[in-house]
Amino acid sequence: MNILAIETSCDETAAAVVSDGRTVLSSIIRSQSDTHALYGGVVPEIASRAHTEAIVDITRAALDTACCGLDAIDAVAVTCAPGLIGALLTGVSFAKGLAYAAAKPLIPVHHIRGHIAANYIAHPALEPPFVCLVVSGGHTMLVDVRGYTDMSLLGSTRDDAAGEAFDKVARVLGLPYPGGPSVQKLAEGGDPFKYSLPRTVFKETPCDFSFSGLKTAVINLVSNAAQRGEAIDRPSLAASFTRAVSDVLTGASMRAVAAAGYKRMVIAGGVAANTGLRSELALSAGTHEYELYLPPPPLCIDNAAMIASAAYYESLRGDAAYAGPGLNAYANMNVDLLVY
Repeated sequence: MNILAIETSCDETAAAVVSDGRTVLSSIIRSQSDTHALYGGVVPEIASRAHTEAIVDITRAALDTACCGLDAIDAVAVTCAPGLIGALLTGVSFAKGLAYAAAKPLIPVHHIRGHIAANYIAHPALEPPFVCLVVSGGHTMLVDVRGYTDMSLLGSTRDDAAGEAFDKVARVLGLPYPGGPSVQKLAEGGDPFKYSLPRTVFKETPCDFSFSGLKTAVINLVSNAAQRGEAIDRPSLAASFTRAVSDVLTGASMRAVAAAGYKRMVIAGGVAANTGLRSELALSAGTHEYELYLPPPPLCIDNAAMIASAAYYESLRGDAAYAGPGLNAYANMNVDLLVY
């Protein structure tokens, strides 16, 4: 089954063709990061306009790279939630029109389910059940993946997502947007044990996260040093911050896998490309004798191949997986809801 997928949930315009959920025939991504770097973050209106300008060319490129026309496509898939509402509407509107014009079924896909499905592309033998840590710019959560479309939320952030914390700390350290790669690069030359930073753990909900206190601690440390005229060891502060985030994510993940009773864990999302987090998760998973599946960095960022993969497994539900011309976009949607 060949699925053409469209992804426009934030600031990447992406299209891909994937066969049977696992074989990528094409994956085209146009990033807007250079544009939004001028403003220190994503500007929703600019993102929506850029999607509108790029989406036709990106989709055509995906079909051309896959060496197939619309006649060889069995269904059109699109991210409908969650994300920036204007950006989502661009993709949903385009996909609805394309599916209607080509007389193809339309499959709506939850963005987080797409990130999880990226691992099916990276690891062809991977099957549920497992626990997935989803960690990106806008989302930090632990998901119990009982089946390809059967999921429940185990825990999530109560305030900032990990990616948001990276962006804000990067800004304080004078680093460019996006913050994750910038902080990681700076941290490579630092001492991760130099600065003592807080780690938040909730006794009543041990799979939940909070990064607001950690972010504030870094901001206060930099501000207080500036007031006293003291120099900050920026590489070491970046390394200490990265280590603190990794400690929190890894600890909660290990607790979640134990609570679910599995021996298998998966990670997904943009922050999943962070080398410090990947190393700490691998070390901890090995200690607990858990299988750990890590997607390659190109599959961590927003892309349409992961949406096509998720759509394939949604399609196995039959007619219930398909949407009509009334499909809408939603800024928020729980990961355990089936998308119609």
